[in-house]
Amino acid sequence: MSADTVARPPVKANDPVRWVKDNLFATPFNSLLTLVFAPLVVVVSFRFLRFLAVSARWEIVETNLTLYVVGAFPREQLWRLWLALAILAVVFGLIGGLVGATAREAAAAAGRSTTTTRWDRLARLGPPLLLLASLLGFARTFTPFALTLGVVALGLVSSTLARRVPHGFRRFVPLIAVVGIVVALWTISAFGGVARDEWGGLLITMYYTIGALVISYPVGILFALGRRSSLPMVRWVCGAYVEFFRGSPLITLLFTGWLVLPFFLPADFPTPTLVTRALIIFILFTSAYVAEIVRGGLQAVGRGQWEAAQALGLSPWKQTRLIVLPQALRAVIPGLVGQAISLFKDTTLVLIIGQQDLLAIAQNVTKQDAFLGQGYIIESLVFVGIVYWVASYWLSKESQRLEVRLGIGQR
Repeated sequence: MSADTVARPPVKANDPVRWVKDNLFATPFNSLLTLVFAPLVVVVSFRFLRFLAVSARWEIVETNLTLYVVGAFPREQLWRLWLALAILAVVFGLIGGLVGATAREAAAAAGRSTTTTRWDRLARLGPPLLLLASLLGFARTFTPFALTLGVVALGLVSSTLARRVPHGFRRFVPLIAVVGIVVALWTISAFGGVARDEWGGLLITMYYTIGALVISYPVGILFALGRRSSLPMVRWVCGAYVEFFRGSPLITLLFTGWLVLPFFLPADFPTPTLVTRALIIFILFTSAYVAEIVRGGLQAVGRGQWEAAQALGLSPWKQTRLIVLPQALRAVIPGLVGQAISLFKDTTLVLIIGQQDLLAIAQNVTKQDAFLGQGYIIESLVFVGIVYWVASYWLSKESQRLEVRLGIGQR
């Protein structure tokens, strides 16, 4: 009996010993790298965790937590933010439940398992929950804890209920997302609310990120389809747009929107606020990258899919909408999520045009009399860095989870 046919004992799922062997000591070179870098990783991790738990002076975060989150947002209007969070929790709970149910059905139809282990759930939800617990600990009052618990409960209930809705309802997921976000924004600013120029901190960062993503994704898809159009003029215009914005630095575009954009508007046209101008630039910039990502997905769809759609007698619009585009978007989920993460981090550039985003707040709080000249900039920047890392990490893990459920990269 050859060595290839010798029966091997089954490997338990998530067996740590087997994982270490396969990933850290699979080859002599991998073993050497592990032995060289493992002590360095252990030392750096230990020093960082010791800084977080022992050495860091977190009173700057505890004192200015509300400033980090909402900036100069009027404190007497904070109830609007909690109401908007409740609306968003319901909306994204519904979306998560509908998308998850669809992914589970697709996995079941393909014979793939959708069960997750405790370790998988801990790896996915551990950092966000730990950050949330830390923020509530800094708050040191019961009201934020109770309100946060209520928002989370709304999201969980909405996600559970979404799994029981009829299958035909799922085509309204994009509409639900857009309407929910618009209603949440309207809740904050309508009827004597707070203008966006008074927003700051994490609030304005999330506004730029979510607002740009909601608009730029459909716009980017249209430009991707336009680049594959049979009409030369449409193809050239879409190509010129994508190449121009992909070839321009975002910081240059932000300066252009800040200083130059008002000069291109008619004299009697109201000048957009600085926040609106920055959002427009983020939309234009992100749409170009989304268009190129989706174009790659469209090229990955085999010619046979188009021919099969034509054989069914579908119109060109239905061929694209029902057959080709869903497959293309499914294939480029990692790229789309990566672009969302990139946009979330790129919003820090609004600091250079005077916007008080999360990073700007992290720098400004160290200039308060109580913390001036005492080196608190390290704690402040570490806190902000952790917030950005946790959000990016969570998006990445959710993307990987969706890829597994949809069977992307599997046969």
